[in-house]
This record gives sequence, structure tokens and C-alpha cells, in this order.
Amino acid sequence: MSESTAAETLAREALADDLAFERDRILQPEIDETRARAVLADVDPRLRVVMSFAFAAAVVALDRPAPLVVAAAIAVGAVLAAGLGARRLLRTLAALDGSMALVIATLPFTTPGRPLIALFGYGASAEGLARAVEIALKANAVALMALALLGSSELAEIGHALRRLGLPAKLAALLLMTVRYVEVLGREYRRLRTAMTVRGFRMRCSLHTWRSLGHLFGMLFARSFDRAARIGAAMRCRGFDGSFPSLAELAFTRSDAIFLGFAGGAFAALLLARLA
Repeated sequence: MSESTAAETLAREALADDLAFERDRILQPEIDETRARAVLADVDPRLRVVMSFAFAAAVVALDRPAPLVVAAAIAVGAVLAAGLGARRLLRTLAALDGSMALVIATLPFTTPGRPLIALFGYGASAEGLARAVEIALKANAVALMALALLGSSELAEIGHALRRLGLPAKLAALLLMTVRYVEVLGREYRRLRTAMTVRGFRMRCSLHTWRSLGHLFGMLFARSFDRAARIGAAMRCRGFDGSFPSLAELAFTRSDAIFLGFAGGAFAALLLARLA
């Protein structure tokens, strides 16, 4: 392949990356549409962060099927109120449940208890099945609630909320910088892979492939280190003092009071289901 053709291919790839970067929000391409549909969009992000952790702690402490079903129902209601798209929701649940499928499928056969069924000479216990259902309900309830409360917020907004809640400034800055530049590193990786492809590189199980991949990640690390040094110098020239100022003023509003009322009702429903 000629050098002009390779240069044109790289130019088109770079232009496509730039246009996609301008069109999509970092790590959250559906954030604008989600916020437009979300009932929870006006709630203080600090409240959403606190309530997501409180709900997770409450669900993990439950040990009976009835309150866990109630918790899952509350999480589904929160997802509907958050206005999340069906595609994003299904993608999240598929990733979560797919990673737990092996554990849930094998747990009934590895937990001692009253035999329920036998498969290929191995008995599945009723206690193991109940434990598997309990784990699945807990994981899905916690994931759905976290997605509902935090999924309609930008990650930078969550970072500022964590800082207001007492997270150390360095950790908050690290989170915000990671959110900002992880996609930049992804674009740099795609450019390097495109450059390798137009030069005839093909993935094979060979020593040359592994050596080339090592060179690829080494070059990516070197370019990332160089970019970090240039960004740090630019930020110091602009007076960066270690913290990112936020233009959003966080204050308790009527929406926050309504949200706290619904949150109190949800926790009361969990408590009643646990006591019943």
C-alpha cells in the first residue's frame, strides 16, 4: 500500500474520531437524552450518591426473599423514573447477569442441603437454589438503583458531588481527569492500530504478533506520558491549584425534599417487608 493511501486512511480515521468525539459525551453518549426524560434530573447529585450507597447497604443486609423482591421492584421503579433507555438498561443487565451466570448455575450443586433435583449424578440442593436467587436479586437491585440514581448524571457532576461529600481532593481530581482523558487514550490507541493495519499488520498467533502488540502498548504508554506532561504544564500555566471549580451551585430544593420523601417510603417498605 502506498504512503499516500496510508496517509489518507489515517486522515479519514482521525476525522471520524474527532467527529464522534464531538457528537458523543465522554463515556456517557446518551446522557442528554437521559436527562431530558429523567424525573430525577433535578435532584441534588449529593443526595443521589448518598442514597445509592444507603440502598446498597440496606439490600446487602437483607436475607429473605420477600424483602429482596420488594427491593428489586423499588429499583425497577427508580429506573423508570430515571428515564433510562431500554437498550442501555438491557446492556447493563446482560453484562451483570452474564458475569454471574456461572456462579448462580453452579451454586445449587455446591451448597449442601436438602436434595431438590439430580443432574448427571450431582444433586442440587434447595438451599443452594435459594442462595442463588438471593444473590441474583441483590445484585440486580443494587445495580439498577445505582444506574437509576447515577446514570442520569454526568461523571464530572458525580465527581464534584463526591468532593462536596468529603472525598479527598486528590481522589476527586483523579476521577475527573480519568473521565476526561480515558476517551483520549482510546482514540490514540485506535490511531496506532489503524497505522499498523494500513502497513499490513494482521493479528495471528505468532511471535511477530506478540512483539508488535508489545511495541503498540509501549508506544501508547510513551505517548500518554508525553501528553500528560504537556497537559500538566498547560494546566499550571493557567493557574491550576489542584482542584476543579464547579459552576453548579448545589442547594436543597423542593425536588430534593420530594426525593427524600420517596426514599423514606422505599426504606420503610423494605423494613416492613423484612419484619413481615
